[in-house]
This record gives sequence, C-alpha cells and structure tokens, in this order.
Amino acid sequence: MSKVQKTEDEWRRELTPEQYEVCREKGTERPFSGKYNDCKDTGTYRCACCGQTLFSSETKFDSGTGWPSFYAPEDETGIKTETDRSYGMARTEALCSACGAHLGHVFPDGPKPTGLRYCINSVSLDLDRDDS
Repeated sequence: MSKVQKTEDEWRRELTPEQYEVCREKGTERPFSGKYNDCKDTGTYRCACCGQTLFSSETKFDSGTGWPSFYAPEDETGIKTETDRSYGMARTEALCSACGAHLGHVFPDGPKPTGLRYCINSVSLDLDRDDS
C-alpha cells in the first residue's frame, strides 16, 4: 500500500474521538474494553485509519493482557516499529507503515514460533471477517 498522508484536521473528521486519541496521539484504550479483545472470529485485521492489512486471525492469541495480541503481522512490511521512550521506559511501538497510525507495542514474551506479542488497541483495527 502506498503512503497515506492527511492533515490532522482530515484525520480528526474521519476518525472517532477514541480512534483519534489512540491512533494519532498515541493513546491507549482501557484494558479489556476493546471490541476485539475476546473476538474469536476468523479474518483479516486491517488498520482502522487506512485499511492496510496488518494481522491474520490465525496469529491472534489470548495473552490475558486485555488487548488483542498477535504473534506475527500478516506481512512484515505492513508494520513499522520505533522506540517509544514515554513513561520513563523503552518499549517498541508498532505503527501502520502506510499511515503512521499508532497501533500498540511489541513485547518479547509471546508464544512460538516468533516469541513476540504484538499488543494492539482494538480501536486501531477493523476486522474483515471470513464468510466461510
């Protein structure tokens, strides 16, 4: 997907207030409050801001943290990472590579085969459910 560039006014008009806070201002939704935390439906998770493919439901697992968790992205190029030094700690931030939306963070405590946990805010995702 090509890069998506919009003004902050355009983002503010297109996103809900919660989506704007999380995706554009790097906020975090409350744990166990997101619509995809307990979701078991199969399909493809896309960026709620631009539609880029991010994760397959096949890599989703219950981490018990209160946010949807995945052990790998659908395609490595769909997500970019940066060091987040907020709150006096260093974490790996996960962002949509197309529009720069804040998705969540990546931690090295996930299951095999990657050992990673992409801890993602539900509000930053849209699920394209499989019809089968």
